[in-house]
Amino acid sequence: MADETPLLDELEKGPWPSYVKEIKRAAKKNKASKDLLGIQELSYKDRVTHWKHGGIVGVTGYGSGVIGRYCDVPEKFPNAAAFHTVRINHPAGWFYSTKALRKLCDIWEQYGSGMTNFHGSTGDIIFLGTTTENLQPCFDALTENGFDLGGSGSALRTIAGCVGKARCEWSNIDTLDLVRNLTTEFQDEIHRPRWPYKFKIKASGCPNDCVAAIARADFTVIGTWKDSLRIDQAAVKNYADNGFDIKGLVIDKCPTDALEWDEKAKELKLRADDCVRCMHCINKMSKAIRPGVDTGATILIGGKAPIIKGAYLSWVLIPFMKIEPPYDEIKDLLRRIWDWWDENGRTRERLAELIERKGLKTFLREMGIPPVPQMVYKPRANPYVFF
Repeated sequence: MADETPLLDELEKGPWPSYVKEIKRAAKKNKASKDLLGIQELSYKDRVTHWKHGGIVGVTGYGSGVIGRYCDVPEKFPNAAAFHTVRINHPAGWFYSTKALRKLCDIWEQYGSGMTNFHGSTGDIIFLGTTTENLQPCFDALTENGFDLGGSGSALRTIAGCVGKARCEWSNIDTLDLVRNLTTEFQDEIHRPRWPYKFKIKASGCPNDCVAAIARADFTVIGTWKDSLRIDQAAVKNYADNGFDIKGLVIDKCPTDALEWDEKAKELKLRADDCVRCMHCINKMSKAIRPGVDTGATILIGGKAPIIKGAYLSWVLIPFMKIEPPYDEIKDLLRRIWDWWDENGRTRERLAELIERKGLKTFLREMGIPPVPQMVYKPRANPYVFF
């Protein structure tokens, strides 16, 4: 490739971080990364991509975890003619030791471009760019060091969750244990694609939903509580005495008017039946208000990006479920959903689209779940509706 990349050089200007700068760093010691710059420069010049559609490529025994990437002008860029992406299943909560990270980097510098993405949108560790010949030895080296491939294609994608109780005082469930347990249970579903399309599971420990599971997962687990908020009235009074605008910032912002402020008594009152556990008051007055103690999760379904029928936010399927090892209730529900989806889904039809086509009533009957008011999903199912 030519060393001149005037169009890409524009992306290095300005105060923001530049991926072009990072690729140029990698290109100093890796020919594939150097050719990658040439491919993108040519794509900008021609105003058309020079990457062909994925293609099937993988390692022994696995149908997913490797995404084929081929350049359509291999004669110009022989070192990046094949530039496959490898997805690696991340540890729950993205906890690594420095030793593990160095080992991953050593493996990738030996078998690939050396460029990584921590992390992909599903949560995987992403290795960007290797040849077909290097896939199997790279995979072997990864497994020898305790790592496995993630999901890709029409399979269960790598399960992800927030950092949970390891670092967050608001987490109502052990997201790390849940992610690890489900990942171990559903190895075949992750590594051997056999469904109409992809399926994603994500878990957040509380309704703040720090991993955006409601917008990004077909099956969403949101930690919550069944009993009432715990309110420390002495701490509430302290907020008021220090000038905090409880009425303006908390009471008036409560979406269901579940809170009432007694200015004279400096007391916060809760109508528990009206509380939808949105976390707003907790976020604003974290020293005075805490979640209840009867914890579990709300199960939602249907979140997806706008591929065929537009974007969906997931909606409530089960308002409250206890989340405790060995998580048999969740596993049984998942298997029932997959069986129905696999039997009725069309090619590239996500779960939400199938439910819309067949009807929520049909889906609930097949799942053996009685309808409840919390299942109402419009307009919440459209992320572009703002209240």
